[in-house]
Amino acid sequence: MSFVNLYNPPDPILATGSKVGVELGGSKILLSIDKDHNFYNEGGIFTEMSWAEFYQEEGLEDQIDTFNVQKYDSVRDNPETLTHTIVSCINKIMEEKRLFHSIADFECDAFLNQNTVIPGLKLDKELINKLMMAHKKSRDEALFPKFIKNNRGIKSINISFQGLNKKKLIFPGSHVTDYADKLRLAKGFATGIVVTSKNAANFFMMNDFITFKEDETPEFYIDKDSITVIEMGIQRDVLFPISWFRIDIGIRSLETLEFWDVIKESSELQEVLKQYDDYVINLVVSKYKHLASPEEIGGDLEDDFYKMSLQERNKALKDMADAIKFLTKKYQE
Repeated sequence: MSFVNLYNPPDPILATGSKVGVELGGSKILLSIDKDHNFYNEGGIFTEMSWAEFYQEEGLEDQIDTFNVQKYDSVRDNPETLTHTIVSCINKIMEEKRLFHSIADFECDAFLNQNTVIPGLKLDKELINKLMMAHKKSRDEALFPKFIKNNRGIKSINISFQGLNKKKLIFPGSHVTDYADKLRLAKGFATGIVVTSKNAANFFMMNDFITFKEDETPEFYIDKDSITVIEMGIQRDVLFPISWFRIDIGIRSLETLEFWDVIKESSELQEVLKQYDDYVINLVVSKYKHLASPEEIGGDLEDDFYKMSLQERNKALKDMADAIKFLTKKYQE
C-alpha cells in the first residue's frame, strides 16, 4: 500500500471521541496535487465542528445530550469572499507549480445516522450499523490512532486511496505534466469512507461518477471489495471508520458550488481561470516538446494555442495526447 501526504488536513479526518462525547461536523476544502502526488488543503469553503456529549444515564449512553460548537469558519454564503478565496487558492497553486485537483467534502457524524450524509452515496443500513458499532468501540476503548506529524512546520498526515477506480483520483506519472491535461478534462465525483489505521487515513472509494470524456456517463456501482476490506480491518482492530467523503474532481468542480451562478461572471475569477487554463496548456505543451523533436513540432506551438478557440484547443490537446502515447511507446521500444 503506497502513501502520500495530505498537508493541513481538514478537521473531520482527525475527529475522535470518547465515552463522554464525540466530535461531529463537516468541511469543504479546495485540494491541489504536486508532482509527487502529495495533496494540499489550499483553502476552506467551510468548516463546522462541534463536541457532542452523550447522556450519562444508563441505557442512554449512545444518545447525544448537548452540542458545543468548537469551530465555525465559512465563506460559502458570501459571494465576494468566496470569489476571493478561490482566486487566492488558484494563484497559490500556480505559484507552487501544483495542479488544482478537486473540491473535497468531509462529514463526520460518528455514523449515528442510518443513512449516509454524503450526496451521491447509498449504502446498506447493515454496513452503516457496523460502522457505527466500530466507531463506538473506538470511542469506548480509546482506539483512535494518533497519526498527525509535522513537516517543516506544516501539519500533515499520510493518506492512501483504495478501491476499484482509485486511479481516477490519483494518477500515474512522475510529474504534473503527466496528468495536467487529464485533470483539466476531468468531471464528476467519487464518494466513500475515510478509515484510519496506525499509519494513515485511508480513502476507500465506494463509488464514482468520474469521467474524462464529454460524452461518457459512468454507471452507478458499489465497490464490494472495499467493503470487505473495511469489514475485515474493523474485526481485527486495525481500521477505524472516521468520516464520509465526496471528492468533486477537476477545475470544473467549481461549478458545483452553491453560489457558482452568482460568482462565475466575476472579472477577477474569469481572469484567474484564464491564467490557470494557460498554465495547464503550457504544462501539456512542454511535455509534448520534450517528447517530440523540433522538426515534428514546427512553428511556435504556444502562440498557436493562444490564437485557438476553446473547441480548437480541446481537439489539439486530444491530438497531442494521442501523439504523446505514440511517442512514448516508440521511445520505450
